Amino acid sequence: MRFLLLAPLLAVLPGAALAGPLTFDAALRQARATAPSLKAKALGADGARSARGAAGALPDPTLAVGIDSFPISGPLGFKPDRDDFTMARIGVSQAFPNLAKRHAEQARADTDIATAEAESIVEARTVEVGTALAWINLAYAERRLAALDDLLVRLDRVAGTTGKAVVSGRARPAQTLAGRQAVAVLQDRRAELVSQVAQARAMLTRWTGEADPEVAGPIPDFAVDAAVLKAGLDALPAIRMIDAQRARTNADVRVAEANRRPDFGVNLGYQRRDPRFGDYVSAGVTISLPTFTRRRQGADISAAQAQAGRVEAERDAARRSLEADLEADVADHIMHHEQWMRARDTLQPLAEQRVALETASYAAGRATLVDVTDAYAALADATLTTLDREALVATDGARLSLTYRSADQ
Repeated sequence: MRFLLLAPLLAVLPGAALAGPLTFDAALRQARATAPSLKAKALGADGARSARGAAGALPDPTLAVGIDSFPISGPLGFKPDRDDFTMARIGVSQAFPNLAKRHAEQARADTDIATAEAESIVEARTVEVGTALAWINLAYAERRLAALDDLLVRLDRVAGTTGKAVVSGRARPAQTLAGRQAVAVLQDRRAELVSQVAQARAMLTRWTGEADPEVAGPIPDFAVDAAVLKAGLDALPAIRMIDAQRARTNADVRVAEANRRPDFGVNLGYQRRDPRFGDYVSAGVTISLPTFTRRRQGADISAAQAQAGRVEAERDAARRSLEADLEADVADHIMHHEQWMRARDTLQPLAEQRVALETASYAAGRATLVDVTDAYAALADATLTTLDREALVATDGARLSLTYRSADQ
C-alpha cells in the first residue's frame, strides 16, 4: 500500500535523479545523447536536407485571367456585345530557368547540407571536450578534498597530544594554540576545495544534464603523439567545416555564372468571344535577354568570387592557427608532465619525510608543535600541488587527444 501511494511521486522523478555514478565514457555518451546544442545542430541539418528537394525545381506555373479589347470610346464604347473584338481570356504560363542554373542551385543545396553536417560535428567535438574536461576537473577536485581531509585527521591527532605535552613540561601552554591555528588554516583551504567541487559538478551538469553528477571509475590516461596529431590537422572538424563553407561559396559562384544564360518560358491562353464569333487559342515562348551583364551578372559573379577567396584565406589562417596552438599545447603538456613528476617523486615525498621527522622529534621533546604544524602545512601544499599538476597533465591529454582528433575518428 505504501508503495502504491508513492508510485505517482516516483513516476515524475527525473531519470537523472535515479542515475548512478558516471564513468568517463558514460559521461561522454550521455552528453552526446542529451546536449541541446547538438539537437539544435541536428535540426539545422534536417532542415537543410528537407530544403534539398526544392532546389533546382521549376517555379510554380502562373494563372492569368483577364478581358482583352474592351471598348471604352467611340460608337461602341462600353458596348462589348456589339463588337467582335472583346473577349474573356484565361491562360497559364510556366517559366523554365536554364539548366545550368538549376544544377547550380542543386549543388548549392548540397553544400548547405554538408555545411550543416560539418557544424554538427564541430559542436559534437565541443560537447565532447567540454564534458571530458568537466569530468576530469570534478574527479581531481574530489581527490584534493579527500587528500586534505586526510591531512586534517592526521593533524588533529597530533594536536590532540598537546595537553599531555603541557602537563609533562615538554610544551608551553601558548604552543597549544599552534595546532588550532594550523587546523583553522587548513579548514579555510578545505572550504575553497568544497567550492571547487561544487563548481566542477555544476559544469558537468551543464554538459550531461545530471542534476547531481558523481564520477566513478579510473581517470583516463591519454597518450599524446604530437606527430600523429599534426598530421591530422587537415581532417579536424573545424577545417572540415571551413571546407564545406568554401564549397558553398564556390557553388554561389556557379549560380551567379549561370545567371548569364537566358531563361525560357511558355504560355498558353484561351480567349472566348461573343457566341456569334469564334474563340481563340494563343501560345507563345519567352526568352530572357541578359543585358548589361558586366554591371549585373558580372558584378554578382565578382562578389561571389570575392567571398570564395575570403573563405579560402580564412581556411589558411585557421590551419596556421591550429598548428601553432597544437605546438604550444604540446609544449605546455611536456612542461606540466615534468613538473608533475618532480612534485610526485621529490616534493611530496620530502614533505612526508619532514612530517614524519618533526612528529618523531615532537614525541621525543626535541621539536615544538609549531614545527609539526609547519611541516603539515608544507605537506598540504605539496600534496595539493602534486594533484594540481597531475590534473593539468590529465586535462592536457584529454584536450589534445580530443580537440586535435580527426573528424573521421
